[in-house]
Amino acid sequence: MGLFVEQVKDWRAISIQAHEVKSAENLRADKALREAKSKVRELEKELTRKDKALAEAAALLMLREKFNALWDNSEED
Repeated sequence: MGLFVEQVKDWRAISIQAHEVKSAENLRADKALREAKSKVRELEKELTRKDKALAEAAALLMLREKFNALWDNSEED
C-alpha cells in the first residue's frame, strides 16, 4: 500500500494553503508587535523626559528653599 499521486497533490495543496494562512497571521502579528514595541519606546522616552523634568523641578525647589533660608538668616543678623 503506497501513496497515490492524487493523495500527494492534495496533501501538498493543503500544506501550502495552511502555510499561506499562517504567513498572513504571522505578518499581522509581526506588525502588531512592531507597533507595540514602537509605542513602548515612545512611552519610555516620554517617561525619561518627564523624570528629568521632575528632577530639575525638585532641584530648583531645593535651591529656592536654600536661598530663602540663607536670605532669612542674613536678615536676622
